[in-house]
Formats: sequence, structure tokens, C-alpha cells
Amino acid sequence: MEGLIDSLLIDLFLIQSPTNATDAIKTEVSVSKKKCFLHGACTFRVRYADPRETGDRPERQPTMLHSRLLRYLDEVARSGSIRGAGEKLHIAPSAINKHLLLLEEEIGEPLFERLPRGLRPTPAGEILLAHVRRTILEYRQVEAEIRDLKTLQKGEVIIATVTGLASGIASTAAASFCAHHPHIKISIRAMSGREILDALVSGEADVGLGFNLAASPQLEVLWEMDTRLGAVIAPNHALARMESIPLAYCTSYPLIFADQSMLMHGIVADTFVEAGISVEPAFRTNSIETMKRLAASSESIAFLSKFDIAEEYRQEILTYRQIRDRVFSRNVLSLVRREKVGHGLASLLLAEEIMGVLGAMSG
Repeated sequence: MEGLIDSLLIDLFLIQSPTNATDAIKTEVSVSKKKCFLHGACTFRVRYADPRETGDRPERQPTMLHSRLLRYLDEVARSGSIRGAGEKLHIAPSAINKHLLLLEEEIGEPLFERLPRGLRPTPAGEILLAHVRRTILEYRQVEAEIRDLKTLQKGEVIIATVTGLASGIASTAAASFCAHHPHIKISIRAMSGREILDALVSGEADVGLGFNLAASPQLEVLWEMDTRLGAVIAPNHALARMESIPLAYCTSYPLIFADQSMLMHGIVADTFVEAGISVEPAFRTNSIETMKRLAASSESIAFLSKFDIAEEYRQEILTYRQIRDRVFSRNVLSLVRREKVGHGLASLLLAEEIMGVLGAMSG
């Protein structure tokens, strides 16, 4: 039965016998040099007839993308019996048994061990089943993505992000996406990092973009980067002439700190403490937008990442300078989505748009 295992591995064809199966496969009571395999109450010894007796067997014709043999193997393993698998799949147990025998004959190894209480995969069977289950899962994902092609004609994708990114990166990516997919609605919702995670897990958002998001087994990280905080100032600020700014120089100007409800507060405050610099910020706020407006309209200094001021930087409203002698602790920007089979194609394409914007900024 040359080529049987190839059909299983690439999942293109059904297992089929020639038109006149009795000419090519003969069931006998005894055949020399052939192994005997047991399944349930059936015992078969199978040999392939000599091609000189039957002529060349016709080439198998493609009938479906997903071979039913994969389902047979998976269900036999789950049910623990051929009879149980047949009942679940509404297939005659003898038909399932026949396919398994032919596959075992080609592999040269038994795939299931016969026990008093049913069938159990052999080591070879376990290896094959791992491949089968991966293939079935991937095929279901492909089916879902093909179905999702229809959703590109309508639907909505929801981005959950923090305020600073909503008006910059998220809006830039959304505008580009809508230019290519005008029938898809985009909603951008600004919220805290904790709220981003909750919205994704609950299904209230499709894509999340935020800083220092906690890891979750329910979320898939699509992109992340350590985005160091730096001094954000107006382009005409006295310190803007410097390529990088010593931390101590910042104390000569009004400082803008995030309030204690934001993780950013601890990052900035701890850096000053470690440097032995005592400071009292002139402004405290939980709004990144407010920080940017204050920095743009005065000599004040905010401590943000380049990604926070993407739009203002492009319009030359604000600029960014690294801190020369101190390094702020990690400030990781992550793009995440729900971890599940069959993601919406629209949300995946939007995520790719966002990654394109992020990549251009970080390059």
C-alpha cells in the first residue's frame, strides 16, 4: 500500500482501495512474513497482491482536504475501542479496523495495544497521535480563518489601550487599517493596564496595547519591547540642545510625575532616590495626556517613552531625550490578544498594522 503514510502526513487524500478492492488486497488465514495485528474481537492477516497479478493499482484520487483516517485514529485513542469510535463517528467498526490494519502494515509497528478493558496506544501510536492532533487543531484554525474572510465585509474590532497610545500608535494603525478595510468598524478604548487585561479575558476587547501588562495564560503576546522612559520636553526647551540629559539637570525645571496609581510613578521616583537626588514634583497626574500638554506648554519635564509621544513627536510638539547617567527600570510595551482557536481575521490584520507602526518607531 505504497504512499499510505504520505497521505496521512500531508492530509490531502482519503484512504481508498482500488476500484476492485478484492483484486489488490486479499485476506487470508495465513500469510508468511506478515505481521498479525489485533483490534477488538477481529484478527486479520493482510497481504498486498503482486502487481503482476492485478496490474498497476490506480492512483488515489483527491476527495477531501482532511483525511478521515486522522479522525479514526484520534477517536479510537479517546474511546479506547474501535466499537466506541464507530459509534461516535457513525462509521462501521469494521471499516475503521480495516484502515488501521492497513496503516499498521505500512508502518510496520502496531499502533494500539489490546488490553482486557480496551485499546491503548503503543509508543509508536503515541507519536503518531501527537501529529494527528496537531494536524486536526491546525486544520480547525485554517477553517476558522477561511470563514473569517467573510467578516472582512463587516464587523468591529476593539482595541484596549492606555490614553497615551490611544491618540498616537493605536489611532495611526486604525486609520491605515480602515483605508484597506472600510467596512470594518474600529473602537479604541482608553483604560488602565489592569482594565486592558480584564477586557481581553472577558472578550470585551480583541487587541490590547499597554505597558507592563501582567502575563496571563489566556493571552498571546504578539510583540513586546523594553521602552525606556526619558525626558519629554518641548523642542524649544533649554535642554533640548543636548543629545542626552544628566538626571540632576532636570531638577532645575518643574517636574511632572505620574501619581501613585500608575506604575510609572514608582519607576521615576525610585530612579531619583537611587541617584541620591531629592525632588518634589511640581505636577502629579494620572493622565498621560495632561503630562504631554504640560510639557508642551511650559519648561516642565515629563518622564515618558518615545511611544507615548509618537504623534506629538511627529508634529514637533514634543521631543524625547535619554537620561545620560541613569537608566530607568524596565518599561515593557506589549501587544497582546486572546489565546484561543480561531481568532478573528480582522483583529489579526489590525494587530499586524499596529506592529508595523511599532516597528517603524523602534527601528
